[in-house]
Amino acid sequence: MHVFQALKRPLITEKSTLLQEQNKYVFEVLPTANKAQVREAVQRAYEVKVKSVNIVHTPGENRRLRNGRWLRTPATKKAIVTLAAGGTIQLFEGA
Repeated sequence: MHVFQALKRPLITEKSTLLQEQNKYVFEVLPTANKAQVREAVQRAYEVKVKSVNIVHTPGENRRLRNGRWLRTPATKKAIVTLAAGGTIQLFEGA
């Protein structure tokens, strides 16, 4: 796997926006990516120093549709990346 393939997209939600005050950023990552791959991808893509990486597995949920059918939402994997002091990612800062 190429280094940059570990990151799918940044997650910008209300909760992830609040985490930015603690210098933490949230990304959706590939299900096969590990912490070392995520750390390397963020450091090389955004040219910042990563302090730590936490990974969260979110299982898919069953959703009921209007017509009585059931739909399974896909499982996702998120990485919460903590940057070293003074590091920011401009994508999230709105610049």
